[in-house]
Amino acid sequence: MRVLILGSGIIGTTSAYYLAKQGHDVTVIDRQNSVALETSHANAGQLSYSFSSPWAAPGLPLSLIKWMFSKYPPLVVNPNLNSETVKFLYQMLKNCNSKSYEVNKSRMVRISNFSKKCLLELEKDEDIFYEQRKQGSLLLFKSAKQIENIKKDLSLLEKLNIQHELLDLNGCIQAEPGLHHVKSEFTSGLRFANDCTGNCYLFTNQLYKKCLEMGVKFEFNTQIEDIQIEKERISSIKTNRGEFDSDSYVVALGSYSSKILSKIGINIPLYPVKGYSITLPVLNNEDAPQSTIIDDTFKIGITRLGNNIRVAGTAHLTGYNLELREKSLSLLKHGLNRLFPYATGKCDDMKFWAGLRPNTPDGPPIIGSTPYSNLYLNTGHGTLGWTMSLGSGKLLADIISGIEPEISAEGIDMSRFNYSNKTLLNYG
Repeated sequence: MRVLILGSGIIGTTSAYYLAKQGHDVTVIDRQNSVALETSHANAGQLSYSFSSPWAAPGLPLSLIKWMFSKYPPLVVNPNLNSETVKFLYQMLKNCNSKSYEVNKSRMVRISNFSKKCLLELEKDEDIFYEQRKQGSLLLFKSAKQIENIKKDLSLLEKLNIQHELLDLNGCIQAEPGLHHVKSEFTSGLRFANDCTGNCYLFTNQLYKKCLEMGVKFEFNTQIEDIQIEKERISSIKTNRGEFDSDSYVVALGSYSSKILSKIGINIPLYPVKGYSITLPVLNNEDAPQSTIIDDTFKIGITRLGNNIRVAGTAHLTGYNLELREKSLSLLKHGLNRLFPYATGKCDDMKFWAGLRPNTPDGPPIIGSTPYSNLYLNTGHGTLGWTMSLGSGKLLADIISGIEPEISAEGIDMSRFNYSNKTLLNYG
């Protein structure tokens, strides 16, 4: 079967890999001149299998009010609200209850755990290097109240069989020795030993080369203009380089998926949440993070990637605006200096970046079929695209190939939003 994939980020590339592995004739198109040049380019670098959680949690509404008065708010809403932002916030707040949180988290953990299994299998099959480290992740707390809040989630972690360990201050330093300089900045932590780290951009490029060896064709500098429909099926994709036709089609365009899908009446609830990162070289290894640290106070992640440190954070609701925000830069610098003040050199070598995370209001991605019989989706992974990428690609490939998936796809496709599977006019 010929399969055309729209998008060559980590999700599109993993989808191409698994589809090609199952014997399909795969082509990938992208507007950029290579793979992983947008949201996959400089993300947090965390493979947070155990920490896969929806933003829509029971405590979020109260937190939103508190963050309005914070110097370094982890979530920022553009004051010039448009209807799409209001709609996304409303739908997300509707999921901020214990029942929805448990359902959504369990779905996300299901994909994340499968993704880790797929990564381990891929590493056995392929010689691939992506600055990977398998030393777990550490969620740091500063106040007793933070610990109390996380304890409410511990029973759910146990229910989902997520390995975790609550550490005191000395236990945190043992896990991450570089924290010994800042004992006053935290009191305890929650360690997830099964989490990993890795350079998503490097991984995607390594997998891209494997795809080429398998016969996958990549058409770069190709701007998608429209989707052509014929008898409730996709007939071709119109681009600035002509039309591309195929037997089946996959939309893996991240935050831009909703833009192209709306042209054919599929209005999935997907919002582009802007996130920021800085990347700096390591100055002193003994004073630097060895894996991933998540600062619960400021909601930022600090990750070791080879000889660099990646600091990522902020959820900025401002549509498709990719401008770099100085206040977010200040937050990331503050977060790094607060926990690892001696880890890096001068900020002259710092790289500041922003990307759009494709967030669904409930948390899980959207993977699977659509009302069009030959159109499939693999999008909406939010901050966890890197974490869920391999599992999502394998799940989608199995669905397209008619193979019984290794995990349940229940609650993962677009039908969970109560959309009809037959009406092709408007979903929302």
